[in-house]
Amino acid sequence: MIVVVTEDFALYHAAVEELRDRGAAFTTREPGADLPERTEVVISAPSDRLSVPEPVEHVAATPEAVREAVETALGGLRGGDGRTVVGVDPGERPGIAVLAGDTVVAAYHVPLGEAVSTVLTAVEGEPDALVRVGDGDRLRSARIVNGLEDVAVELVDESGTTPRLGRGVGDKGVSDVLAAVNIARIEGDPVETRDLDPTAGEIQRIKDASRDRTDGDRSIDEELARRVALGEVTLAEALDEHRES
Repeated sequence: MIVVVTEDFALYHAAVEELRDRGAAFTTREPGADLPERTEVVISAPSDRLSVPEPVEHVAATPEAVREAVETALGGLRGGDGRTVVGVDPGERPGIAVLAGDTVVAAYHVPLGEAVSTVLTAVEGEPDALVRVGDGDRLRSARIVNGLEDVAVELVDESGTTPRLGRGVGDKGVSDVLAAVNIARIEGDPVETRDLDPTAGEIQRIKDASRDRTDGDRSIDEELARRVALGEVTLAEALDEHRES
């Protein structure tokens, strides 16, 4: 676990925000307080002058360089033997989980258009990183696979990877991220590209979805449906274009 220990108000807020954005597991302590038993990395300001016990890693940071400090801290969690594996559950908002060995070090739930850049940022500086992409949403997974050049990618059978959310856990983002964790732990088939040409059935399903979205009022044409399938526009944007035409 990462622990932020600092009296520097600006660093505290910058580090907490960066760690939250990355979905990393962390907590905070005041200087002088006992560290949690599971502490692996401490982030503090140079002015805090902490004495950090071994084998805990100590990362000194400033508010201006907090992103680099968090990268270093996450690297400390990964350790020398924990290969970075990224699992991706494709969809309109893919779930993305970054694992180091068996440890989940970051998680994201982002728009499809940000999925590739999010994954590339997660594997930056990790030459042996592996990305595992679920195969359930063919066109969206193809868009992600085809965007990951120069990265080792496996296509994974994602059957049964989406968990049933129990009582009190209703956010779909949680389900997508947990599915991504499961995908990251399943061996897949190496792949460099995936066919992105939408079938007639896939185009028809998008047209049907546009009709359902408007309560049967309208259906987008085939060309707009193809653009939705290829990820060039969202269904909502396609409907807006259709209304204006």
